[in-house]
Amino acid sequence: MEIPFNRPLVLGTEQALLSEVFDSKQFAGNGFFGNRCQQELEKQFGYQKALLTTSCTSALELSALLLNIGEGDEVIIPSYAFVTTANAFANLGAKIVFADSRPDHPSIDESRVEELITSKTKAIVALHYGGVACEMDTLKAIADKHSLHMIEDNAQGVGSTYKGKALGGIGTLGALSFHETKNIHCGEGGAILINNPALVSRAEIVWDMGTNRQEFKDGKVNNYGWVDLGSSFYPSAFNSAFLLAQIPKVQDVNARRVGLWNNYFEAFETLENQGKIERPKIPAYANHNGHTFYLITESKPQRDRLISYLAEKGIAATFHFQSLHRSDYFSNKYDGRELKNSDSFTNRLVRLPLFYDLTTDNQNAVIESISCFFEK
Repeated sequence: MEIPFNRPLVLGTEQALLSEVFDSKQFAGNGFFGNRCQQELEKQFGYQKALLTTSCTSALELSALLLNIGEGDEVIIPSYAFVTTANAFANLGAKIVFADSRPDHPSIDESRVEELITSKTKAIVALHYGGVACEMDTLKAIADKHSLHMIEDNAQGVGSTYKGKALGGIGTLGALSFHETKNIHCGEGGAILINNPALVSRAEIVWDMGTNRQEFKDGKVNNYGWVDLGSSFYPSAFNSAFLLAQIPKVQDVNARRVGLWNNYFEAFETLENQGKIERPKIPAYANHNGHTFYLITESKPQRDRLISYLAEKGIAATFHFQSLHRSDYFSNKYDGRELKNSDSFTNRLVRLPLFYDLTTDNQNAVIESISCFFEK
């Protein structure tokens, strides 16, 4: 028996749209299929403006450029995050100020953010871990109070909501990932979500290599040229077409994944009641998309033993983010504050296999193997 941690989603309708790209003889990005994807994202989730990117990383990099973040600025992000969440801003010279996770969830602890704000702070990044919303009302109120930008790293949360509003559409800007590990994907891809209408025009310029080509396409100018900083952020027509096959099915995909998530959650209730593990905590304000199911073990050695035990049975389980404030790159730049919750999730969290076509038999095998481990 071999049960992978992830199997990329293939619905069976992607091939037809890829064939349309071949027939069109137009393979570059920022064309018909990319525009359709953007329209579908806006229609499905109520986003004001969506622009496809080559990754969530590039969407965050575009956000940093669009908000003129650079030398002398500070950006608050959770330490329990993927490295590109920090790199997107550090690459432009910004100082990264790390915040701790909540005690009950890996996402940023909203109660510890305001104390980190200085006169140099320019933005707060809310990473919705596992597709479960951060406490956005508090974070947004803090950002508004101090005239800061709120950026949502919603790499894992396509289709998730906060009090009924789609994640990624609440802050100044949002970022999505369509990497093959996500609920819907195109192998490698992402999107930036522009929620401030005043930023849309410049976003299109920065997104399109710093040119005003969109104005030219719209017939507003006779030619286009270099008018701002920017880069080439959009994916090819092939990526866009693959994604276009999946976006309309995102609610069905998420429903299937939430069902699998619930199976895990119910199966491990007894182990949690026995004090052997902790299950994920989902706040009442969050409606998640079943992206990630994890358990919290009592210690790092126990977590590592569990991963090894499952691997021996052909089951791929894995840890996740490593506290960025303790990374080799950042450790000598860190101010020494204890971020105990981030470190705890780094050491104790283990993710279980969860993907659209995970079978009942395979999921039961995972559950039974974990139960056997804790009975030893």
